[in-house]
Amino acid sequence: MKATDTRAARWLLALCGLSTVVMMLVAVIVPRSFDQTYASYLRVASIGLIILLPVVAILMFTGEWSQRSIMTTFTQEPRRTRVLNAKLAVSLMMGGVAAVFGGVVAAAGLGLAAASGRPLEANLSVGHVIGYLLYVVLNVLGGVAFGALVQSSAGAIAAIFTINPAVALIGEVSTLVGDWIDTETTWNWVLDNDWGGHVPQILFSIVLWVALPIAAGVARAIRRDVG
Repeated sequence: MKATDTRAARWLLALCGLSTVVMMLVAVIVPRSFDQTYASYLRVASIGLIILLPVVAILMFTGEWSQRSIMTTFTQEPRRTRVLNAKLAVSLMMGGVAAVFGGVVAAAGLGLAAASGRPLEANLSVGHVIGYLLYVVLNVLGGVAFGALVQSSAGAIAAIFTINPAVALIGEVSTLVGDWIDTETTWNWVLDNDWGGHVPQILFSIVLWVALPIAAGVARAIRRDVG
């Protein structure tokens, strides 16, 4: 599986898990820095996951282009869309498994906090859990979108770590950008289960940052010369 068959991907997945655990330990050890609620601990887990998980998704889509082994893949399976669909399916599975892992880490953090005698607000609902799962998967798909479109590991990683912060910075001074284009705002509404009045903005940002780049990337991969 392309998500785990390279040393870089395995290290990134391990670091992703480690960052999630470390973030949770910070929430447990330094309680005044975080809201002591179930939903807040789940949010901490999501932050730990999304730091590096999109990079793994990028490498899954760009590794063969960067290593020039894509010709072998397309020779074994000439129907390129099947290859791309398989990678997309694995990315979605990876996001789901990562979300479950984050949920387990959050539960462990809540257990440690409760064992210390700390009062915790049990405000977690089904909507919060679904929002958390969607948030993690959306961030993975964001990595897929950059990887599918750019088709270069270095270029896609550089893009995701420069474009997203730049848009977030612009969003601080532009309400239009902040409410419609900045995923740090729109996708956080998903995480917070705050859908009221925000569905159009959320859907627009998903189309802009996920659907359109993936569609363009698929079209480019189908037409691109691999010789």
